[in-house]
Amino acid sequence: MGHDPPADAPPVAAFSSAFRVVETRRDGDRLLYIGEPQIGPEALEQRVWPVFRDHGYEVHLTTVTESTQDPITGLRIENSRHALVAEPRSTGLDGVPWTNVVMFLLTVLTTLFAGTMWYYEPVNSPADLLAGWPFALAVMTVLGVHELGHYVLSRYHDVEATLPYFIPVPTFIGTLGAVIRMKGRIPDREALFDIGVAGPLAGLVATVAVTVVGLYLPPVPVPDSVLNDPNAINIEFGFPPLLLLLSELTGQPLSYADPELAVNPVVFGGWIGMFVTFLNLIPVGQLDGGHLVRAMLGERQETVAALVPFGLFALSGYLFFVEGLGLRDSVLIWGFWGLVSMGLAYAGPATPVYDDALDRKRVAVGVLTFVLGALCFTPVPFQLLGA
Repeated sequence: MGHDPPADAPPVAAFSSAFRVVETRRDGDRLLYIGEPQIGPEALEQRVWPVFRDHGYEVHLTTVTESTQDPITGLRIENSRHALVAEPRSTGLDGVPWTNVVMFLLTVLTTLFAGTMWYYEPVNSPADLLAGWPFALAVMTVLGVHELGHYVLSRYHDVEATLPYFIPVPTFIGTLGAVIRMKGRIPDREALFDIGVAGPLAGLVATVAVTVVGLYLPPVPVPDSVLNDPNAINIEFGFPPLLLLLSELTGQPLSYADPELAVNPVVFGGWIGMFVTFLNLIPVGQLDGGHLVRAMLGERQETVAALVPFGLFALSGYLFFVEGLGLRDSVLIWGFWGLVSMGLAYAGPATPVYDDALDRKRVAVGVLTFVLGALCFTPVPFQLLGA
């Protein structure tokens, strides 16, 4: 306890006009500057944030509640005081990120398992999983490059972020995608935009490359045991405009007249990249699209976010009541994402410290990114046919 912070910490004099400090203390790695704000919360953050950032700390204003005993009555008295809480920040790696490594390896396994299904290979031993490596490589590439785009731009703007967390799920896709977590405050709209747009654009480049490679790979023969199985479930995928365009430009088909041949599963890896790109560009909350719209429109983003769930629910209802699709045929997907978008809209987007308007070049790039995202959209991603 005292009035002087450590030598390597931000000096009180650097922000005394904005926050009057009456006491400083260390709480583990954290520093607490206890006192009273002299200006409003938003102005205070803009005043103290760069000072603490330059000294290697993230800072936020909070209320500290302390209990003291009245010397006369002996009663406990609760006192609340304001405090600037400073926590050390780091944009580098601190040791081996074992959680990321384990989740990555598990996702490799689940995508290998999914790949063996698409190559119609039985899995009788762990070595049999290697049959699915082209599909697994395709999926891990499009997801990894997407998240790497976010990570690189986070480092560029000196925003603390984790390495990607891959999400393993033993389904016909093998994963629910990957995410990174930004732990530090975002300086301004430019940083918010750059970090948000880097993932979809980098991921789309990888997706196009994977798709083109897949289109040129030979088709996969469908075993008679599958063709003649009355209980077999056929998954019919909807092709987004971008996939149809790539098929047209390469002259390679997306399906074959011969039922004994199926398109190479690497193409499906590209399809996953397009589907993930569209979902990430839904303009709400902490999704990439939410970051872009918040950077482009400022607080007007709330109006857009409020409309998104209704649009997704309307699409789900249209497919069910007008098109007559079953609940399992993409109807539940858009209903589920309607619920997700409601939660994300309620939580709100990331808010930059400095909220100056975005420049026109970035706005143009943002519009182009949403156009590319629309080319990845198909109202019926898949239908389950058969048993």
